[in-house]
Amino acid sequence: VHCKSFRRLKDKTQGFLSPDGDHYRTRLTHTLEVSQIARTMAKALRLNEDLTEAIALAHDLGHTPFGHAGERALDRICPMGFRHNEQSVRVVECLEKDGRGLNLTYEVMDGVLNHEMDLMPATLEGRCVRLADKIAYTYHDMDDAVRSGILSDNVPEKISRELGDNAKARLNTLVHDVITYSDGTDDVKLSPEAENSLKELRSFMFEKVYTNPRAKSEEGKAEKLVETLYDYYLSHWDKLPSYLLEKRDKGEKTERLVCDYIGSMTDRYAINRYSELFVPRIWHG
Repeated sequence: VHCKSFRRLKDKTQGFLSPDGDHYRTRLTHTLEVSQIARTMAKALRLNEDLTEAIALAHDLGHTPFGHAGERALDRICPMGFRHNEQSVRVVECLEKDGRGLNLTYEVMDGVLNHEMDLMPATLEGRCVRLADKIAYTYHDMDDAVRSGILSDNVPEKISRELGDNAKARLNTLVHDVITYSDGTDDVKLSPEAENSLKELRSFMFEKVYTNPRAKSEEGKAEKLVETLYDYYLSHWDKLPSYLLEKRDKGEKTERLVCDYIGSMTDRYAINRYSELFVPRIWHG
């Protein structure tokens, strides 16, 4: 909570790029919602709540400016690729505190690395966060989409019947399902029925929101901005922060360090850097 990369999450995109409104989620509020949901699961299942919270608070520290648009751009242009879950581990291990890292345990870093649905954490606490992340963003992205007017709070009848007819009810259903289905087992997971319903809900969100031209119209510009900054700092690596230059002197690849720098930026900072470097200033005589 006290590290700079955590504070920067307040100005990083969650679902909507630089939304004009006070109540849309940011990467920080998403993280806090994931933490709350995951701790609820952990407490009910008698797991380690502190470990669960640590994983949840750190799981998105490696996210780029402009959300997944920035991640796509860096993954496309960097020879080593870029995945935010791997970058989150790199942040806590060797970038925070001017390159010293946060000295976290293996269990925390394993949960951070494996919070994506195509991966599996080694601990039950990590599995709480893995599910809480997907439940949280499905819930709050729909809430934000309704607030923006892109979507009404109506989902297909089958999903409404199985999970609930509003966002709050669906959140409640999914969290209770994880707890009741996992209690007394050696795993943390949704029941097959709820898992299928969540998949159908996510497919609905991809169709109506995540690929909606109205919601995603600015993402092409964001990707171009990130790619332009990457090219600039690759050619002007001497302008990187001193702690990254020290890592370059020790043999780390410049491409990775440029990703470290750009990935750490907030939306606002990236836009300001781009403007300073590439937008002509008004001359005052």
